[in-house]
Amino acid sequence: MIDVNELRKGVTFQIDGDLYKVLDYTHNKPGRGTATIRIKARNLRKSNTLEMTFISGDRVQDIRLDYHNVQFLYRDDNFFYFMDMNTFEQPAVPAELVGDYEGYLKGDMEVKLTYFGDEPLDIELPTSVDLEVVTAEASARGNTATGVTKQVITETGLKVQCPAFVNEGDVIRVDTRTGAYLTRV
Repeated sequence: MIDVNELRKGVTFQIDGDLYKVLDYTHNKPGRGTATIRIKARNLRKSNTLEMTFISGDRVQDIRLDYHNVQFLYRDDNFFYFMDMNTFEQPAVPAELVGDYEGYLKGDMEVKLTYFGDEPLDIELPTSVDLEVVTAEASARGNTATGVTKQVITETGLKVQCPAFVNEGDVIRVDTRTGAYLTRV
């Protein structure tokens, strides 16, 4: 058991059999009374986000997670397949778990897979990924008083807002946390 004052962004805990990962944490101490801790947490099994409020001194169940470095192999209709870099096992991860990260995954990419026992719970991508631009709109000349951007589509189907000078065939670096264009590689 851990005190709710120890909850910070990224900490995983258990309440009533459900596993939660803290996304945001605020500590509120009014002039009188006890402090309250408000968190925004994602249920790792159901993928929904909840806001929870605790009173200072409450306790939640701490859990032990295992992390495996895996390499993305391929996907089918319902599952993404990875290969564990140490044991060479090939776990199948449900598409719902990968969710919005799908646009960042390309073949042979190494990611970190989080397990609770034998159950895969979460996927952690590198902070940036290099993707090839497949489709880019034509840019208009002369309209450059401000930073002109256009939408491009990458090899994985991800849509990214980029500067006007990015063309088809270019390789761009994209931030996986925000989905923003970083630089042309």
